[in-house]
Amino acid sequence: MRRASVSLFLLVPAAVWLAACPPPYPRCNNDEQCKEHNEVCVQGQCKECATDQNCKAGFQCQENRCVPKAECSPEKGCGPGKHCEAGKCMPNECEGDKDCPRGGKCVNNKCEAPREGSCSTNEDCRTGQECSNGTCVDRPRRECSLEPVRFGFNEASLDRAAQQQLSSLADCIKEQQLKLTLEGHADERGTQEYNLHLSNRRANAVKKYLVDLGVPAGRLDTVGYGEERPADQGHSEDAWAANRRVELKQ
Repeated sequence: MRRASVSLFLLVPAAVWLAACPPPYPRCNNDEQCKEHNEVCVQGQCKECATDQNCKAGFQCQENRCVPKAECSPEKGCGPGKHCEAGKCMPNECEGDKDCPRGGKCVNNKCEAPREGSCSTNEDCRTGQECSNGTCVDRPRRECSLEPVRFGFNEASLDRAAQQQLSSLADCIKEQQLKLTLEGHADERGTQEYNLHLSNRRANAVKKYLVDLGVPAGRLDTVGYGEERPADQGHSEDAWAANRRVELKQ
């Protein structure tokens, strides 16, 4: 009986001591145990706040943290020229698709990047493409007419017909980004040395005219063959006329 009384005497102070000892942070039983950390007790854990009243002016309690009060919400707008984004009023980037560059879309007053290959004009597409129904598509490839350029007897200048021919050809060369070799030729009359010089002058005349029309000079090479490569082996006026030429080769 005496032994039981001693045991009881020892257990009572221990129970009192355990009841008075607070749990380790962040566990808690009441707000007082969180006061040292400027927090409150929420479901057994010390938290920054439980309600808006635990936060200072201009802040509100969200998920037990004090955060700045939102300027706006989907229900509370921001007025003309602004939109609500993450609780803040932000200036509008756009009012419609026309305000967005390169075919972008205006979604919730913000410009979204266009999808790959989308467009509003041909300028939005790569070289060799065009804008069709909002999508960049390859332009139909048209064949450039590379007919020989003809010259008069002993001439290296371009007549009106040759100029018209090259004017029509220049745009096609630029569009298709062709690289050409301009091969100058002469008929059999005259010395070989003179004809070689004449054929080079003819090739250079064609190059200069195309460059003046906007064809990059780096896409045009020239070479003169003189009388060595006749298109017509005859010795008549028709044969000589056929041989006075510049051929355009890819």
